[in-house]
Amino acid sequence: MPSNRVRLILKTAAATLACAALAAAAGTALVLKSGWYNVASTDQHFQFVHTLLEQGMRDSVRFHARGVAVPELGAGARIAKGALIYRDHCVQCHGAPGVAQQDFGKSMQPVPGPLVDAARRWQAAELYWITKNGIKMSGMPAWEFHLADDDIWSVVAFMVKLPELAPPAYAAMTASLAPAPVASAAPARWPGNPARGRIALTQYACNACHVVPGVTGPETYVGRPLGGLGKRRFIAGHLPNTQENLVRWIRDPHAIDPLTAMPVQDVSEADAVDISAYLLTLR
Repeated sequence: MPSNRVRLILKTAAATLACAALAAAAGTALVLKSGWYNVASTDQHFQFVHTLLEQGMRDSVRFHARGVAVPELGAGARIAKGALIYRDHCVQCHGAPGVAQQDFGKSMQPVPGPLVDAARRWQAAELYWITKNGIKMSGMPAWEFHLADDDIWSVVAFMVKLPELAPPAYAAMTASLAPAPVASAAPARWPGNPARGRIALTQYACNACHVVPGVTGPETYVGRPLGGLGKRRFIAGHLPNTQENLVRWIRDPHAIDPLTAMPVQDVSEADAVDISAYLLTLR
């Protein structure tokens, strides 16, 4: 049994740690509330903060990608397809051999890294995981809901090849004016997967205009809050609130209400079914 002196030391240490934690929390709250912390993208993080976040990102990707099975990536047709998808969707932020990223990519913070040597720093499974899932708070989107799985692997196959390409070779591979061919979307599975739907609606920016219960986001009221949608009688004021009608509304709102400000987001049927499944749980 610890002596009185040991107990006193332990209590003192615990009290000191608690006070230090409270002081740190109060200091952080003061800095944030005062507005002193500069959120401008021209004001960079301290180097140690950048290094810490980057290392955490690398460790997280390697942990979550450890179970990814890598298909055959060496086929010329797959690499060629990946080159066109990369040109259409990736070069804008990351650039390519002899090609600078667009202005918005140059000015993002953290700046999107060049991918010309990505295959030397990441395994193919890790490149796939990053492309599919994105990286939060970095500007890197999750392509799972906008590219078929086979297309994501085609991009990975091209990135594996990318370190070998000089600027003329890259230009030759991407010279076609036609957009990249895309794989067929996955078929819809009614009545849908609510858990996947909650994620999908964030990937179509639904929470940019709507407050959605269960989804982290700003308090925005451009569109009507979606809480309680599952028990509403009508969609858009007149369409009976069934899952089939909700899917129609999500995919093509202008066909139902030509005056609605809600944009057409090119939501696939499979994603719309999952999104509707989640929204109908909100009661």
